[in-house]
Amino acid sequence: MIANALTALRLLLTIPVAWACASPGLLAPQLLLTLVALAVASDYFDGRLARRFGTASSGGMLFDHSVDFLFVTSALFGAAAAGLVSVWLPVLIVIAFSQYVVDSYWLYRQKQLRMSFLGRWNGVFYFVPIVLLAISRLEFVSAFDQALVELLWWLSLALLISTGVSIADRAIAPLRSLANGSHGIDSER
Repeated sequence: MIANALTALRLLLTIPVAWACASPGLLAPQLLLTLVALAVASDYFDGRLARRFGTASSGGMLFDHSVDFLFVTSALFGAAAAGLVSVWLPVLIVIAFSQYVVDSYWLYRQKQLRMSFLGRWNGVFYFVPIVLLAISRLEFVSAFDQALVELLWWLSLALLISTGVSIADRAIAPLRSLANGSHGIDSER
């Protein structure tokens, strides 16, 4: 129950953070950073609390990952609208998440999401450009603003590439499974 409440908090933060990423003057920079920090903290603690209190479930995992997807994709679409990241990054995240859900539930017929190593780490690092964007808007870092914006652009490019690799890896995984004779179940994932 507590874990789902933390996930729901992140869901509530999705629209204000996305709008603030798209519109630099919409929220005070300190407020934006606080909202992003709350989202990151809720993502960090929700799964841990669910496991600690024995309430972890495949439905909770789907809720958590879906909210992560909505949060980062919305914020990155906002950042793309502001010209800070390529619009292709959130577009590829939509494709990658859709592929993740489809192959977990329909291709592999599992009762929970089937994570991959690269996909998991991409999911973690999708939050980093949003954090950098929020930090870059703080007044006391204005001297480094251009450097942070450039770092944000390069990081988004790296995530764009790693997301593309993750999509390709997931697409060929069934072929590897068939070649290994595992009848569609990739035991490495």
